[in-house]
Amino acid sequence: MSFADLGLSDELLRTVTDAGYTEPTPIQASAIPSVLMMRDIIGIAQTGTGKTASFVLPMIDILAQGRSRARMPRSLILEPTRELAAQVAENFEKYGANHKLSMALLIGGVSMGDQVKALEKGVDVLIATPGRLMDLFGRGNILLTGCSLLVIDEADRMLDMGFIPAIEEICTKLPATRQTLLFSATMPPPIKKLADRFLSNPKTIQVARPASANVNIKQLVVPVSANAADKRVRLRQLLAQEEVTNAIIFCNRKTTVRELNKSLKQHGFKSGEIHGDMEQAQRIAELDLFKAGEVNILVASDVAARGLDIKGVSHVFNFDAPWHPDDYVHRIGRTGRAGKTGTAYTLATPADAENIAEIEKLTGHKIERVDAPTPAAAEDEPRPAARRSRGGREDRPARAERAPREDAPVVAEAQPAERRVGEERPAAADAPVPERAPRPEPAARSERGGRDRSADRDQDRPRDRDGGAEEGWNGPVPDFLHVAFTV
Repeated sequence: MSFADLGLSDELLRTVTDAGYTEPTPIQASAIPSVLMMRDIIGIAQTGTGKTASFVLPMIDILAQGRSRARMPRSLILEPTRELAAQVAENFEKYGANHKLSMALLIGGVSMGDQVKALEKGVDVLIATPGRLMDLFGRGNILLTGCSLLVIDEADRMLDMGFIPAIEEICTKLPATRQTLLFSATMPPPIKKLADRFLSNPKTIQVARPASANVNIKQLVVPVSANAADKRVRLRQLLAQEEVTNAIIFCNRKTTVRELNKSLKQHGFKSGEIHGDMEQAQRIAELDLFKAGEVNILVASDVAARGLDIKGVSHVFNFDAPWHPDDYVHRIGRTGRAGKTGTAYTLATPADAENIAEIEKLTGHKIERVDAPTPAAAEDEPRPAARRSRGGREDRPARAERAPREDAPVVAEAQPAERRVGEERPAAADAPVPERAPRPEPAARSERGGRDRSADRDQDRPRDRDGGAEEGWNGPVPDFLHVAFTV
């Protein structure tokens, strides 16, 4: 089957051919004719199956047959993240090059004023994230009473991000008589309920999962200990392989993304990061650096990297085993695209055994286990950085901090300053207790989360340092220094 068999206009077929596409994917072959027939659609398909073109192409032909109405968008596409919304907008610009269709992109992180001006001119298609769209509704800047076509993309991700109530409210603001297309990787009960409520006699289309169908991706599990330093060393060993030309590394938490990127840079890797706490301009800049090859490693969270279409990614690394099997499918789908081969590594701790089993159950095959060399402690992050967050003595060996100091009574005298609030404090002979009593409170704050957690917190939120202690000395002032300076 070719695109010419799907009922698309000759003008659009020329655009598709110029873009280098000749044969439609299964989701495109099934969905495009039904969309052109104005039917509601439920498309169950993963990212990477070509589903974006399955609704963008027929929408262009449908919208080309009508006229735009001022301040009344004729169609609406809802996406869960800014990156996905921007990619859909790029697809409209590419495939709609020979059509005079107007478009507005409503996402957070950019000027709302510019978006309002675009709406005032009138648009044929509106591409938006639910949060920014609801903000504009609240300000009275938008009407959707003329919208006859709605696309809800990545519905299961919308559910994970808590957008379903917003989507339900948005649907009530559209005309009751409209065409609705819903795409989702899975169909959990809340999504099924949403489809039953807002779709009319939909046609369900389901295609094979890329994880089970894409034989171009070599999948490997690397057993590691639960120690974060151990995982970082093993990851660096894998990244150092000659066949790793570029890679995307996935983490479950935004804090882990920041810490891992910092660690990789300290060890000489050209890496960048994207996560949900970054401004949109920063995320776009990081992606552009990765696409241009100026950085060849991108550390990412699931939300920020959902649906990214970056050509030529040789490897995907799951630094954290994903909590949900579907996330694994989306992650490894960043490599092995367009007929090329790719490799996906997952670093799995003993606690990840259940998650790995769920992934294998979903994908239908056992993932090969490989052993990495046992990491050496000396290869991990430089010790001074860890000790600076504790006390600032860069030249002190790590063991010396823990060793008994029977031969150093002056240093031993400083120990009570690091006790927790509520513990008994021995009185010093040369320093009255009333003068030193208020000093445990700052020590309690430095100990509250434990040594490692305090250091991680500083790395996680560097902006907090502006209002905190000077960099290089985050602990309390030892008592022996007070004695020395007051004598």
